[in-house]
Amino acid sequence: MPLLIVIALMALPFLEIWLMVVVAGWIGVPWTIGALFALTVSGVFVVRRAGTKAFRDADAAMRTGKEPEVGLLDTLMVMVGGILLIIPGFITAALGALLSLPFTRPALRWAFQGWARRRMEKMQARMDTDLAAMGVRVRRPDDGRPGSGTVIRGTVVENEQQRREPEDPPSAIDSESRG
Repeated sequence: MPLLIVIALMALPFLEIWLMVVVAGWIGVPWTIGALFALTVSGVFVVRRAGTKAFRDADAAMRTGKEPEVGLLDTLMVMVGGILLIIPGFITAALGALLSLPFTRPALRWAFQGWARRRMEKMQARMDTDLAAMGVRVRRPDDGRPGSGTVIRGTVVENEQQRREPEDPPSAIDSESRG
């Protein structure tokens, strides 16, 4: 998988240049340059707007002492989409538009969350295997063992007979009288 990503990233500039030449053949060079410039300007606008929103949300969260809003992933997607719009090229612009448009984000968010969940489960399984190989027992909440399960809030009532105070530590005077 990482090899495919490297190959795709290396092929992207060649594909972008090829597509620019094809588009320039269809609509002309000045219009192609104008379209690329308009995409870059719109990318700057999107990044600026998303960055301002992210800063405002973080500032409001810090002032109220609450966690930032749930739309953090959406803001990140819009920022990445804006950065892709800034990069000259029609392929990156199409990807940036997919990430930036509000009606395409829910499907992409769902796909990303599914991918992230599967990735975290793989990492957790690998970590559990590594810990088990080192002889460490791993316990998960609600795994059916004693000490796991639901926590019931309440007050603990101690029996005075069972409660023991620690003994006083020996002082310097005690050691002199013994010696």
